[in-house]
Amino acid sequence: MILLITGAGRGIGAATARLAAARGYDVCINYRRNSDAAARVVADVEAAGRRAVAVEADVSVEADVVRLFDTCDRQLGRLDALVNNAAILETQMRLDAMDAARVTRVLAINVVGPFLCAREAVRRMSTRYGGPGGAIVNVSSGAARLGSPNEYIDYAASKGALDTMTTGLAKEVAGEGIRVNAVRAGHVYTELHASGGEPNRVERVKNLVAMKRGGQPEEIARAILWLLSDEASYATGAFLDVAGGN
Repeated sequence: MILLITGAGRGIGAATARLAAARGYDVCINYRRNSDAAARVVADVEAAGRRAVAVEADVSVEADVVRLFDTCDRQLGRLDALVNNAAILETQMRLDAMDAARVTRVLAINVVGPFLCAREAVRRMSTRYGGPGGAIVNVSSGAARLGSPNEYIDYAASKGALDTMTTGLAKEVAGEGIRVNAVRAGHVYTELHASGGEPNRVERVKNLVAMKRGGQPEEIARAILWLLSDEASYATGAFLDVAGGN
Protein backbone atom coordinates (compact mmCIF):
# COMPACT_ATOMS: atom_id res chain seq x y z
CA MET A 1 0.00 0.00 0.00
CA ILE A 2 1.25 3.45 -0.89
CA LEU A 3 0.32 6.57 1.06
CA LEU A 4 1.13 10.20 0.27
CA ILE A 5 1.08 12.64 3.20
CA THR A 6 1.41 16.38 2.71
CA GLY A 7 3.24 18.39 5.36
CA ALA A 8 4.79 15.18 6.69
CA GLY A 9 8.08 16.55 7.97
CA ARG A 10 6.74 17.43 11.40
CA GLY A 11 3.85 17.16 13.83
CA ILE A 12 0.75 15.22 12.84
CA GLY A 13 2.07 14.46 9.36
CA ALA A 14 5.29 12.95 10.66
CA ALA A 15 3.47 10.92 13.31
CA THR A 16 1.10 9.63 10.64
CA ALA A 17 3.99 8.60 8.40
CA ARG A 18 5.65 6.63 11.20
CA LEU A 19 2.44 4.89 12.21
CA ALA A 20 1.57 4.15 8.58
CA ALA A 21 4.94 2.46 8.11
CA ALA A 22 4.30 0.30 11.16
CA ARG A 23 1.01 -0.75 9.56
CA GLY A 24 2.49 -1.71 6.23
CA TYR A 25 2.42 1.42 4.10
CA ASP A 26 5.17 2.76 1.89
CA VAL A 27 5.10 6.53 2.36
CA CYS A 28 5.65 9.56 0.16
CA ILE A 29 6.61 12.36 2.54
CA ASN A 30 5.89 15.84 1.28
CA TYR A 31 7.57 18.84 2.88
CA ARG A 32 7.91 22.50 1.98
CA ARG A 33 11.14 23.72 3.65
CA ASN A 34 12.77 21.50 6.26
CA SER A 35 14.60 18.79 4.33
CA ASP A 36 16.44 17.57 7.44
CA ALA A 37 13.17 16.89 9.28
CA ALA A 38 11.75 15.09 6.26
CA ALA A 39 14.92 12.99 5.99
CA ARG A 40 14.49 11.90 9.61
CA VAL A 41 10.95 10.74 8.89
CA VAL A 42 12.19 8.84 5.83
CA ALA A 43 14.79 7.13 8.00
CA ASP A 44 12.14 6.14 10.54
CA VAL A 45 9.88 4.70 7.83
CA GLU A 46 12.77 2.73 6.36
CA ALA A 47 13.76 1.49 9.81
CA ALA A 48 10.27 0.01 10.03
CA GLY A 49 11.01 -1.97 6.89
CA ARG A 50 9.00 0.14 4.45
CA ARG A 51 9.98 2.29 1.48
CA ALA A 52 9.89 6.08 1.69
CA VAL A 53 10.64 9.10 -0.44
CA ALA A 54 10.73 12.76 0.58
CA VAL A 55 9.52 15.31 -1.99
CA GLU A 56 9.83 19.06 -1.58
CA ALA A 57 6.73 20.77 -2.95
CA ASP A 58 4.51 23.74 -2.15
CA VAL A 59 0.97 22.35 -2.28
CA SER A 60 -0.45 25.74 -3.22
CA VAL A 61 1.51 25.65 -6.52
CA GLU A 62 -0.16 23.49 -9.15
CA ALA A 63 3.06 22.53 -10.93
CA ASP A 64 4.59 21.45 -7.61
CA VAL A 65 1.60 19.26 -6.82
CA VAL A 66 1.73 17.57 -10.22
CA ARG A 67 5.47 16.94 -9.74
CA LEU A 68 4.86 15.60 -6.23
CA PHE A 69 2.39 12.99 -7.41
CA ASP A 70 4.43 12.09 -10.49
CA THR A 71 7.47 11.52 -8.27
CA CYS A 72 5.43 9.29 -5.99
CA ASP A 73 4.27 7.30 -9.03
CA ARG A 74 7.81 6.80 -10.30
CA GLN A 75 9.52 6.00 -7.03
CA LEU A 76 6.88 4.10 -5.08
CA GLY A 77 4.11 3.09 -7.49
CA ARG A 78 0.35 3.48 -7.75
CA LEU A 79 -1.21 5.55 -4.98
CA ASP A 80 -3.65 3.93 -2.53
CA ALA A 81 -4.27 6.76 -0.09
CA LEU A 82 -3.79 10.47 0.52
CA VAL A 83 -3.64 12.47 3.74
CA ASN A 84 -4.12 16.20 3.21
CA ASN A 85 -2.27 17.45 6.26
CA ALA A 86 -0.21 20.47 5.14
CA ALA A 87 -1.48 23.71 6.67
CA ILE A 88 -0.28 27.05 7.95
CA LEU A 89 -1.48 29.69 10.34
CA GLU A 90 -0.12 33.15 10.93
CA THR A 91 0.33 35.50 13.86
CA GLN A 92 -2.63 35.82 16.17
CA MET A 93 -4.76 38.89 15.43
CA ARG A 94 -8.31 40.08 14.92
CA LEU A 95 -9.80 40.22 11.46
CA ASP A 96 -9.75 44.02 11.48
CA ALA A 97 -5.95 43.88 11.56
CA MET A 98 -5.56 41.38 8.69
CA ASP A 99 -4.61 42.26 5.14
CA ALA A 100 -5.52 40.46 1.95
CA ALA A 101 -2.04 39.02 1.48
CA ARG A 102 -2.22 37.13 4.77
CA VAL A 103 -5.66 35.69 4.06
CA THR A 104 -4.57 34.68 0.57
CA ARG A 105 -1.49 32.87 1.93
CA VAL A 106 -3.55 30.88 4.41
CA LEU A 107 -6.24 29.93 1.92
CA ALA A 108 -3.67 28.99 -0.72
CA ILE A 109 -2.02 26.35 1.47
CA ASN A 110 -5.03 25.24 3.52
CA VAL A 111 -7.69 25.16 0.80
CA VAL A 112 -6.19 25.31 -2.69
CA GLY A 113 -3.54 22.76 -1.70
CA PRO A 114 -5.97 20.05 -0.59
CA PHE A 115 -8.12 20.65 -3.68
CA LEU A 116 -5.12 20.15 -5.99
CA CYS A 117 -3.83 17.12 -4.11
CA ALA A 118 -7.27 15.51 -3.99
CA ARG A 119 -7.61 16.08 -7.73
CA GLU A 120 -4.38 14.24 -8.43
CA ALA A 121 -5.35 11.43 -6.06
CA VAL A 122 -8.77 11.00 -7.67
CA ARG A 123 -7.20 10.81 -11.12
CA ARG A 124 -5.08 7.90 -9.90
CA MET A 125 -7.48 6.05 -7.62
CA SER A 126 -10.95 6.46 -9.14
CA THR A 127 -12.50 3.59 -11.08
CA ARG A 128 -13.61 6.29 -13.52
CA TYR A 129 -9.94 6.52 -14.58
CA GLY A 130 -9.23 2.81 -14.35
CA GLY A 131 -8.01 2.89 -10.76
CA PRO A 132 -8.93 0.40 -8.02
CA GLY A 133 -10.27 2.94 -5.51
CA GLY A 134 -8.65 4.34 -2.42
CA ALA A 135 -9.07 6.65 0.56
CA ILE A 136 -8.49 10.32 1.34
CA VAL A 137 -8.34 11.81 4.83
CA ASN A 138 -8.35 15.57 5.27
CA VAL A 139 -6.82 16.90 8.49
CA SER A 140 -9.20 19.58 9.65
CA SER A 141 -9.50 21.34 12.99
CA GLY A 142 -11.94 22.02 15.78
CA ALA A 143 -11.36 25.64 14.79
CA ALA A 144 -13.75 25.03 11.88
CA ARG A 145 -16.55 24.72 14.45
CA LEU A 146 -15.33 27.25 17.01
CA GLY A 147 -14.05 30.05 14.75
CA SER A 148 -10.84 30.97 16.66
CA PRO A 149 -12.00 34.53 17.47
CA ASN A 150 -9.29 37.10 18.27
CA GLU A 151 -6.57 34.71 17.09
CA TYR A 152 -6.89 33.37 13.53
CA ILE A 153 -10.36 33.23 12.09
CA ASP A 154 -8.77 33.01 8.65
CA TYR A 155 -7.28 29.63 9.63
CA ALA A 156 -10.63 28.56 11.08
CA ALA A 157 -12.41 29.59 7.88
CA SER A 158 -9.92 27.63 5.79
CA LYS A 159 -10.69 24.51 7.82
CA GLY A 160 -14.39 25.16 7.40
CA ALA A 161 -13.82 25.17 3.66
CA LEU A 162 -11.90 21.90 3.96
CA ASP A 163 -14.85 20.36 5.81
CA THR A 164 -17.21 21.40 3.05
CA MET A 165 -14.86 19.99 0.41
CA THR A 166 -14.76 16.72 2.36
CA THR A 167 -18.55 16.43 2.24
CA GLY A 168 -18.82 17.33 -1.43
CA LEU A 169 -15.93 15.20 -2.67
CA ALA A 170 -17.08 12.21 -0.64
CA LYS A 171 -20.43 12.28 -2.46
CA GLU A 172 -18.77 12.96 -5.79
CA VAL A 173 -16.52 9.89 -5.77
CA ALA A 174 -18.41 7.49 -3.50
CA GLY A 175 -19.45 5.43 -6.51
CA GLU A 176 -15.90 5.34 -7.83
CA GLY A 177 -14.31 3.38 -5.01
CA ILE A 178 -12.90 6.35 -3.08
CA ARG A 179 -13.77 7.19 0.51
CA VAL A 180 -13.19 10.77 1.71
CA ASN A 181 -13.25 11.59 5.41
CA ALA A 182 -11.82 14.15 7.82
CA VAL A 183 -10.25 14.23 11.26
CA ARG A 184 -10.89 17.45 13.17
CA ALA A 185 -7.95 17.80 15.53
CA GLY A 186 -8.15 19.75 18.76
CA HIS A 187 -5.35 21.46 20.68
CA VAL A 188 -2.35 19.32 19.77
CA TYR A 189 1.29 19.75 20.78
CA THR A 190 2.91 20.61 17.43
CA GLU A 191 5.22 23.29 16.08
CA LEU A 192 2.33 24.93 14.24
CA HIS A 193 1.47 27.12 17.22
CA ALA A 194 4.85 28.84 17.02
CA SER A 195 3.72 30.24 13.66
CA GLY A 196 0.90 31.99 15.47
CA GLY A 197 3.36 33.62 17.84
CA GLU A 198 2.58 31.44 20.88
CA PRO A 199 4.60 28.20 20.95
CA ASN A 200 3.08 27.19 24.31
CA ARG A 201 -0.52 27.90 23.34
CA VAL A 202 -1.70 24.37 24.16
CA GLU A 203 -0.52 24.79 27.76
CA ARG A 204 -2.50 28.02 28.04
CA VAL A 205 -5.76 26.60 26.73
CA LYS A 206 -5.64 22.98 27.88
CA ASN A 207 -7.86 23.56 30.90
CA LEU A 208 -10.61 24.70 28.52
CA VAL A 209 -10.61 21.18 27.05
CA ALA A 210 -13.03 18.70 28.60
CA MET A 211 -10.22 16.20 29.19
CA LYS A 212 -8.02 18.98 30.67
CA ARG A 213 -5.04 18.24 28.46
CA GLY A 214 -3.64 18.78 25.01
CA GLY A 215 -3.39 16.03 22.45
CA GLN A 216 -0.33 14.32 21.03
CA PRO A 217 0.30 14.02 17.27
CA GLU A 218 0.22 10.23 17.59
CA GLU A 219 -3.37 10.39 18.88
CA ILE A 220 -4.46 12.18 15.72
CA ALA A 221 -2.42 9.78 13.58
CA ARG A 222 -4.29 6.79 14.98
CA ALA A 223 -7.61 8.32 13.95
CA ILE A 224 -6.27 9.06 10.46
CA LEU A 225 -5.00 5.51 9.99
CA TRP A 226 -8.34 4.08 11.14
CA LEU A 227 -10.20 6.13 8.53
CA LEU A 228 -7.75 4.94 5.87
CA SER A 229 -8.17 1.32 6.88
CA ASP A 230 -10.70 -1.31 5.83
CA GLU A 231 -12.14 -1.09 9.34
CA ALA A 232 -13.73 2.17 8.15
CA SER A 233 -14.94 0.64 4.87
CA TYR A 234 -18.48 2.04 5.20
CA ALA A 235 -17.41 5.50 6.34
CA THR A 236 -17.29 8.32 3.83
CA GLY A 237 -18.11 11.98 4.27
CA ALA A 238 -17.55 11.44 7.99
CA PHE A 239 -15.91 13.74 10.53
CA LEU A 240 -14.01 12.32 13.48
CA ASP A 241 -13.49 14.93 16.20
CA VAL A 242 -10.30 14.11 18.10
CA ALA A 243 -10.32 17.09 20.40
CA GLY A 244 -10.46 15.89 23.98
CA GLY A 245 -14.22 16.34 24.22
CA ASN A 246 -14.39 19.86 22.81
